[in-house]
Amino acid sequence: MKKKIFVILVLLFIGGGVYQVIHAEKRVRVEAVAKASRYDSRILRDVWGVPHVYGKTDADAAFALGYANAEDDYATIQEGLLMVRGELASVKGEEGAVTDYLIELLKTRELIDAKYDTDLSKETRAICEAYADGVNLYAAIHPEEMAHGVLPFTGKDVVAGFVFKGPFFYGLDNRIQELFGDKRKREVSQKVAKANPFNPYTQGFPIGSNAFAIAPRRTPDGKTHLAINSHQPWEGPVAWYEAHITSEEGWNTFGASFPGCPVILVGHNPSLGWAHTVNSPDLVDIYVLEMNPDNPNQYKYDGEWRDLEVRQVGIKVKLWGPISWTFKREALMSVYGPTVRRDHGVYSIRYGGMQDIRQVEQWYRMNKAQNLEEFMDAMKMRAIPSLNCVYGDREGNIFYLYNARFPKRAEGYDWEKYLPGNTSETLWKEYLPFSALPLVVNPESGFVISCNNTPYRCTLGEDNPKPENFSKTLGIETHMTNRALRALELYGGDESITTEEFYDYKYDLFYSEDSEVAEAARMIASVTDAEDPLVREGIELIRKWNLGTELDNRSTAIALLAINPNPDGGYRTKGLEQMLNNIKKYGAILKRFHGRMDPTWGEVNRIVRGDVDLPIDGGPDVLRAVYSIFNVDGRLNRFEDDGRLDGKGGDCHIQMVTWDEEGRVDSQTIHQYGSATLDKTSPHYADQVEMFAKHEMRPVWFTEAEVRDHLESEYRPGEERP
Repeated sequence: MKKKIFVILVLLFIGGGVYQVIHAEKRVRVEAVAKASRYDSRILRDVWGVPHVYGKTDADAAFALGYANAEDDYATIQEGLLMVRGELASVKGEEGAVTDYLIELLKTRELIDAKYDTDLSKETRAICEAYADGVNLYAAIHPEEMAHGVLPFTGKDVVAGFVFKGPFFYGLDNRIQELFGDKRKREVSQKVAKANPFNPYTQGFPIGSNAFAIAPRRTPDGKTHLAINSHQPWEGPVAWYEAHITSEEGWNTFGASFPGCPVILVGHNPSLGWAHTVNSPDLVDIYVLEMNPDNPNQYKYDGEWRDLEVRQVGIKVKLWGPISWTFKREALMSVYGPTVRRDHGVYSIRYGGMQDIRQVEQWYRMNKAQNLEEFMDAMKMRAIPSLNCVYGDREGNIFYLYNARFPKRAEGYDWEKYLPGNTSETLWKEYLPFSALPLVVNPESGFVISCNNTPYRCTLGEDNPKPENFSKTLGIETHMTNRALRALELYGGDESITTEEFYDYKYDLFYSEDSEVAEAARMIASVTDAEDPLVREGIELIRKWNLGTELDNRSTAIALLAINPNPDGGYRTKGLEQMLNNIKKYGAILKRFHGRMDPTWGEVNRIVRGDVDLPIDGGPDVLRAVYSIFNVDGRLNRFEDDGRLDGKGGDCHIQMVTWDEEGRVDSQTIHQYGSATLDKTSPHYADQVEMFAKHEMRPVWFTEAEVRDHLESEYRPGEERP
């Protein structure tokens, strides 16, 4: 009887809580609808479903963007919101608990609460809050899509997305994750007269990107070209979302963003454009604290014991149905930064830009800049902690910037290793100035490239930054990707680049003879004593390979399966023996499903979206980047099931922007799938796939008149979409 009473009480308690949540949600939905009347905005969808949002003010336009983005991808926005609030586990269960803990450990919300009103301009706060209001309006009208207890989305939530996710682009999450292994991953550096050179290959690389800018001096017709070609996953929270934002306050920018962002992250306005590529500076330091043997919450610093800040944080985890449980976890803080206690040591974490919340403001200023000086002033904010930037404008200016929030570190330590956490000598408090970054403006060569390669080879000649001018403590990478090698060969080998050639070079399908992939192919081709007939057949195919990834190439499949190229240079196969074993293993699969070891690359390499299933050329680390050869749950994509590979990332949203001699802009674009991110019933779920596979692009309709000439629908946020 007592057990039954207890169960009834629990159910009544849960029911009461649910009632309170539902009542609160109704109030929030009413408020969201009421707020919508503040904004004067419209959404025009072109025939591809791309939203062109218009507002009287910038905030009005941001409101419309938030609504349109939610129409296309509310589920992703909501998941991102739960993430930055530290509430992901309350909906997704145990898989979200690690992310929720990181939010608490890094004090992301406390940082934003402290600085939101002081560090962000009122204009930036206005667009963040308006974007959130647009999302709230959509959720209020579609409560069936909303998780309980989520609304309202706020401007602070928008900012939190930038603050929390930004450091992941330079590997903060990977560095923290390594602390949670069974043993210490790195040695502790001791000060020496000269530190060991930084080895960027130990840091790991994100999947790459391309960007190119060509000045009038290298074109036959005085044109300026900019290629925006970031490589992202084709699905998920960092898949590109395409939009055009226009207001009567001078905001007029077309490009791409991520769900939850109120600004364009890569794109162009009538006067200028920019692209980002991921770089790999060393911006994360891990300190090993010397703990007091008599007090586990004290550490030694400059000869004295200091107290750790010790907090207990609650992580609410969904267990079953409406039932959840809040687990308590320890979160520590030292003078160096966030701190974790493990069996193999106590570690503090410090990273570039860790107290800055202005990332969204910098991108907003980049969106609205009208010339080189204004754009450079935005870059000098240094709020975006990493990411290379390639720029072009209507005046014919171009530049390449290796952007990084470099800590000003003490010489003599190997900053790739862990650092001694008992001395103020390793506690950096300042950053290098903007003038100390690798920067190339209007080089004599007339072009710059950025393909996740070293900044020391971003163009030709003496305008390249010199390695000797930059400290080894910065961890600037020195490697060259195949994409960078090919870009220098193509753009650098053509002193008069036409518009057609500019497009052709972007879609180049080959590995350079100087690439590590070519070296691996030569290693395989040199083998003359293979006993297995399957291996001998594969070697002969690779011996004939032209290093291309064309659709009809019959050597590409076995070559890439054997070598397994890394998207950011080199290859992941460990030595010749493994490559020969790969030939035997994957050659057998090719024969099983295709009847031969040499099917065309197009038969093997595919782009699949819903019912659309097409051949696609390109491959890992070629300029026509398609990433399909990688392990998923220990398997090689779906290859072992049917002998085919699905593209999962790489080339995605591409913009090719041109300004003519008079400064008039013309641009072409394409998306790997279409504007409908999640709606499989939409005509825009896969309507660009065939064009994307064929290297075709569509025009950017930049003026309202052009949009209206190609109009699918027009409506105001909150109205039913025609």
